[in-house]
Amino acid sequence: MSFQPVKFYQTGTFTVGNRLLAPDERSVQAGQQRSNAINSGHRACQGCGEALGARYAIDAAMAASGGKLIAANATGCLEVFSTPYPESSWQLPWIHSLFGNAAAVATGIAAALKVKGKQDVRVVAQGGDGGTTDIGFGCLSGMFERNDDVLYICYDNQGYMNTGVQRSSATPPAARTATTMPLGPEPGNVFGQGKNVPEIAMAHGIPYVATATVADLRDLEYKVNKAMSLHGARYLHVFVPCPLGWGTASHDTIRMARLAKETGMFPVFEAEQGEVTSVLKIRHRLPVEEYLKPQRRFAHLFGKNAHPEIIERLQAIADRNIRKYGLLDEEGK
Repeated sequence: MSFQPVKFYQTGTFTVGNRLLAPDERSVQAGQQRSNAINSGHRACQGCGEALGARYAIDAAMAASGGKLIAANATGCLEVFSTPYPESSWQLPWIHSLFGNAAAVATGIAAALKVKGKQDVRVVAQGGDGGTTDIGFGCLSGMFERNDDVLYICYDNQGYMNTGVQRSSATPPAARTATTMPLGPEPGNVFGQGKNVPEIAMAHGIPYVATATVADLRDLEYKVNKAMSLHGARYLHVFVPCPLGWGTASHDTIRMARLAKETGMFPVFEAEQGEVTSVLKIRHRLPVEEYLKPQRRFAHLFGKNAHPEIIERLQAIADRNIRKYGLLDEEGK
C-alpha cells in the first residue's frame, strides 16, 4: 500500500498535519516552514476541495524542490478564484495558460530551464478536469509521449464548475449537471461515456502516475514528494469535491472525498512505467448509497421516483474498481 507511517486514527485526531506528533513525523502542512503557496485572500467558495488540494499539493512540491518551483495553471476555477486581476494569492512564479495548453506551456518552461542549465528548478502544470480530460487532453498526451520533465496535477471536481456546472468527461454516470438533466428513463449523465485519464497516462508508459484525495493529506503529500523525486512526465489526479456543483454541505468536503474512496468509486493507487505498484486499501467498505445520498446531483435516484436499478449500476462500477485494483484486504473487509 502507499507509504503511510502515521494514521490519524492512531492518535485520535483529524487535525490537519497532526500537530500532536513529533516534529519529524508531521506533514508539510503542520510545519511552520510550509510555503503557503496559495495564500489567504483568494475567492474560492466555502469548503472548496480544489483550493485545499492545490494548497496541499503545491506546498508539498515546494518543500520537495527547496522552493525552486514554477507553476503553469490552466484557465478554470483555480485560476479564476486565485488571480482576480490585478491580485494573486500565489507565492511562487505562476503562469496563466489558456484553457487547453497548460501542459504545453509547462513543457516550454521546462525546455527553457534545460537550455539555461537550471536543472534544480522544477516545473508543475495544473488544471481542473475540464482543462485536463477535455480541452487540454491533446497537449497533455503530447507531454506524456515526449516524456517532458513536468509534473501535471489534475484537480478533479467532476465538472465545469467555473462556467455553470456543465458535464465534463470526468462527470460520473447518472450525475445531474446543467447539461445532463435528471429526465427520462436514464436521468442524469449517461453511462458509457467519459475517460479515465490516470489509466490513459499509464498507457503512455510514463515514469509515474498516481491518484489521491484531499481526505488523506499524508498520502497526497507522499505522492507529490515521490513524483518530485523523479524526472520525466508525471501525472497526479487529485479528487476534490465541489460543494457548489455537487450540492453538498461545505463542511462535508473531506467526508465526501473519504466516502468516494471507501465505497470504491474512486480508486487510490500509484503506478510506475505503466504498472500499478501500490494501492490505498479500503478500511471500511461502504455501499455507494452512502456516497450518493449527501449529493443533490444524485437526488433524483432517491425519494418518490427512485431509480434503484441505476444505483445498482453505480455499485457495479465500484465493485469492478475494487476487484481491478485489489482495494480490499485478503479477508475482503
